[in-house]
Amino acid sequence: MEAWPTVPIGELFKLKQGTYLKPNDMGESQSEQFPFPVYGANGVIGYSNRKMYGERTTLVSCRGANCGVVHYTVPNVWISNNSIACVPKADIDPTFYYYVCKNTDFGDVITGSAQPQITITNLSSKEFIQPPLPVQRRIAGILSAYDELMENSQRRVRLLEAMARALYREWFVHFRFPGHEKHPRVASPLGDIPQGWEAKKLGELVKYLNRGLSPSYDDNGDSKVINQKCIRDQRLNLEPARRQMKPVPTDKRVRFGDVLINSTGVGTLGRVAQVYQDLGECTVDSHVTIARPNTETDLEFFGCTLLSHQETFDRLGVGATGQTELSRTSIANVDLVVPPNRIQRRFADVVRPMRAAAATHANQIQNLRRTRDLLLPRLLSGQLSLEHAA
Repeated sequence: MEAWPTVPIGELFKLKQGTYLKPNDMGESQSEQFPFPVYGANGVIGYSNRKMYGERTTLVSCRGANCGVVHYTVPNVWISNNSIACVPKADIDPTFYYYVCKNTDFGDVITGSAQPQITITNLSSKEFIQPPLPVQRRIAGILSAYDELMENSQRRVRLLEAMARALYREWFVHFRFPGHEKHPRVASPLGDIPQGWEAKKLGELVKYLNRGLSPSYDDNGDSKVINQKCIRDQRLNLEPARRQMKPVPTDKRVRFGDVLINSTGVGTLGRVAQVYQDLGECTVDSHVTIARPNTETDLEFFGCTLLSHQETFDRLGVGATGQTELSRTSIANVDLVVPPNRIQRRFADVVRPMRAAAATHANQIQNLRRTRDLLLPRLLSGQLSLEHAA
């Protein structure tokens, strides 16, 4: 394939840095008062009553640890001052150049060590390929199709998870489980609870509660190690996991139904995810706690219960800033209201198909993302013909 010419990004885009919002112009959640997303280095960081751009816009984060990270906004947004917006000024396909940016290493235009940054002047000199516009549109269409499939699956995951959470709250927070009318409330250390239910410590529901190992990382290692980055949005993502070569004790091998709890640091501490697939030879590092239910506790009830206590785990962290720790003792002493096994099992019968379907869609998203990320550099370099990628 004929090589495509390259041009400085400044010839393709007008580069504009975002700006601050006044406090009264910004809210934490989307509402009629704050309808417009605010994008920063980490994606959407809040909502505003003002907007800077009406069209979808490619952003390059320009300050701090996320310097060089790329986002593609929805329409009608505000851009914070730690990102540079790339506004097309030539006859180009904006979506194609989002993928170009996503496939670009901006390390050579990052300056500063204590506070990394990308200036508009430096970014303007970065050179991008410029294939013919029909080619741009064709490549953008192929890659966008993957993103649309992922977004559709993501919507299904969110819906299924919301249904499971709502059912859990109905049964075990509001105590409106099937047949609740026949169970009068009785006093307990945790307040009035249905007759036949018990107030217990979380430690009474587990047969194993411990941190993982200190790994010996090796790309050719026999086992995979889950770290704190793998646990986000109450889901498990194995993409940031790494391989290691130490022997893994049997108890530290992650199993289906285990709940993993981030237990060190600030920002990630307290995050929870339940293992909902067979991971093979896999463990966690020493910053993650494994909570494994005992045989008397249904794993669906156990997982949903610990997921609902994520904020509790976050509050239980102690220690100096940056060194906050969530101890096994603190986890074990969390108070829970526990229903009889027959109610746990009945809940599991209803919620298991929802959670299994959500896990299936989540796996599909990861497979689609891997495929797209393999295609991306090959399409942009011309190594893969558009006919073969169709």
